[in-house]
Amino acid sequence: MAQHRVAPPPKREGLRAPVGRRKFLGYLVAAPTLVVAAELTRQEIFGGPSATAAPITSAPQPPEAYDLLDLLRDASRPTANLIRVEVNRDGTVSFALPRSDNGQGIITSTQMIIAEEMGLDVDQVQVTLADARPELLFNQITGGSSTTFTTYTPIRVAAALAQMRLLDAAAQILNQDVRTLTARKGLITDTLGNALPIGDLTEPASSAVDQAVDVVLKPREDFTIIGKPQTKTDARDIVTGRKSFVNDLKIPDALPTVICRAPDLNGTPDDVENLKQVRAMPGITDVEVVSTGVAVRAQTFGQAIDGVRALQVSWNDGTVHGESDETILAKLKAAELPLVVPAGAVETVEGSFTFYFKSNSSLEPNSAIADVRSDSATIWGPMKNPVTAQAAIAKKLGLPQNAVTVHVVQGGGSFGRKLFFDAALEAAEVSQAMGKPVKLMWTRADDSRQGRVHGMCTSRVRATVTKDSVLSFEQRHTSVSTDFTHGLGDAITAAGAKAPGGNLTFAESIFELTQANPYNFGVSTRMLNEVDMRFNTSSMRNVYSPDVTTAREVVTDQLANKMGRDAYEFRREFARSDRIRGVLDAVAKQGRWGRSMKNGTAQGLGIHHEYKGVTAALVEIDCRPETVNRKIREGVTGPRVTKVTFAIDAGLVINPKGLEAQMMGGINDAIALILTSSLHLTDGHFVEASWDNYFYTRQWNTPPELNIIIVEPDDQADEPGGAGEAAVAATCGAIANAYAKAVGKVPTYFPINHLDPFPFEPKPLVPPIPESPVDGLRYTYGG
Repeated sequence: MAQHRVAPPPKREGLRAPVGRRKFLGYLVAAPTLVVAAELTRQEIFGGPSATAAPITSAPQPPEAYDLLDLLRDASRPTANLIRVEVNRDGTVSFALPRSDNGQGIITSTQMIIAEEMGLDVDQVQVTLADARPELLFNQITGGSSTTFTTYTPIRVAAALAQMRLLDAAAQILNQDVRTLTARKGLITDTLGNALPIGDLTEPASSAVDQAVDVVLKPREDFTIIGKPQTKTDARDIVTGRKSFVNDLKIPDALPTVICRAPDLNGTPDDVENLKQVRAMPGITDVEVVSTGVAVRAQTFGQAIDGVRALQVSWNDGTVHGESDETILAKLKAAELPLVVPAGAVETVEGSFTFYFKSNSSLEPNSAIADVRSDSATIWGPMKNPVTAQAAIAKKLGLPQNAVTVHVVQGGGSFGRKLFFDAALEAAEVSQAMGKPVKLMWTRADDSRQGRVHGMCTSRVRATVTKDSVLSFEQRHTSVSTDFTHGLGDAITAAGAKAPGGNLTFAESIFELTQANPYNFGVSTRMLNEVDMRFNTSSMRNVYSPDVTTAREVVTDQLANKMGRDAYEFRREFARSDRIRGVLDAVAKQGRWGRSMKNGTAQGLGIHHEYKGVTAALVEIDCRPETVNRKIREGVTGPRVTKVTFAIDAGLVINPKGLEAQMMGGINDAIALILTSSLHLTDGHFVEASWDNYFYTRQWNTPPELNIIIVEPDDQADEPGGAGEAAVAATCGAIANAYAKAVGKVPTYFPINHLDPFPFEPKPLVPPIPESPVDGLRYTYGG
């Protein structure tokens, strides 16, 4: 597994104009020690498409001028000056990051940004996660790959102001010209070798009043930390098991709690026959009926699960009672918006694709701790929008919002799931009902069957062609409605006046601000229609892009075939910018596009443009019978992606090592989405009930060869783009195209194994939690 870097072309379009030595506005905060903040001033916007040799240039698209990242930054501007950096007397610097780190590495990258601006070592910067702060409004949302983009400049400005104040204070004490002083590793040194620790300067550098101050940022050519690979600062704790997640916290009297849930999706309890008997079971302290089921609190999680399994509950029907994959798909097809160009009027290339339900479960179970009292509540959880969570919990409990304290805990994965705070809301309700603190954990079965999903959707594409041109490209995407009530929708509303089409619905706004066809395909249109079907949905990682891009990239290959062109050369000719051609060239060269392949194996390409960046993937797949039919105990094997070459131009890269890791994770997501992972809806419930039958990418399906290419931006890229979701969409399209070539047939539904007979025996619905396995040692260490 290797990381490659390629030199940028002499000039590329679509990057921001250089910030250079522009002045920014910072704030000194009245405090006994040095505390600083920043005003987020407006920056230039990423440019649009470049000139192209394609016969028909498509019109500009909204995300090329103003995208979701711009909207989220505009929403955060009014409260940027409330994000503060503090210099401590011990020589460290503290910063409470108003975002949620769920493994994506933003704590480490934030440490790097502050350390760079202040001449510190990374480990001299202490970054914690801020509690819910209602005064921040929309400046505490973690989503849309926006954290680094929205916080990069204000954090730098605050850090640079702190550094300027420390240097000024040192100059006065040392009686030196400030321009002769240097700062390194927490010491400020003059030309004579005299040094002052910054901890000694935090009081002299402080301010008695709030005041605005101009500050100049460190020029990029002087960077020594940003852009250099940095191991995550909590990596050792992660691999040694010392890292604490919410269920590791020792909150007094917060005992393990599990909820017995209905067999139907969103079913509710009607009656419990044996409450008294279950309350008397060993270790169980409380059993209470709540809105989502029957909660069991016990001394251990095992005892709580035993109680859940013993409960005899009658249930009311759920919100999708009697529905199945087939009935939902029929409703989606009935809701598809029409295509403009009539079939058969001119020469067309068409595709119609179905994408089945996917589970938005992360490695860490959905968990929260709640301690609710008569007049207050304290909540702990890995929430990505704690302000919205705080308001919803307060409303649920009948308390004022300022009586609810929400502590944001680092999480073990999210992929959009933790934008919702279902576990925290449930924990608060249970704690109030029992009058005791609870440590609530969802089981794997809860996650799969009752948790948040990526809605089933269809995508229809029709393109019209001549001998050497694409005249039009229409895409109509129809989906089970995506829930944006987690707070991101509120940010859209707040910033709507600044965004094109700001009066659109939440879903349509997200769609319009993220979806851009990377090709000059004549008159190009994309439209979304969503249907409310009462599912629990969420903005799962990369939201619409994996499915939209897969459909687009598969049809793009078909267009190339129709016109007798090589898939790579065709994409290169019709690409809308030099940046896209740059990543495409990188994967074609490093991945040896067009090399000879054995029968049943093939290469595929995919590209994507989002989050101020561009990506390309070249995938090799093995669909030979001996690979597809290989046997693994209780596993889904099928086609194997054997090699992925992936390139990203993400603008300024803070931490190349972190970016590479993010791309690896996104690639494995894409393998799951296209080949193996989906939920089967049957008679009002999802069949899958654990990771062992929701077939996310396993080790035996991970590519033996995985090469990440970070395409170096030129000097104009003074800001980072988004990276958290950037690898998924292009890789999805590349896998689908490789599969189509390997088997000689274009797939029409994803994942490709969805309609196969269940390769597992479904777990029972009652009791809702499967019995724990007792034969684990048989499969340990090869036993």
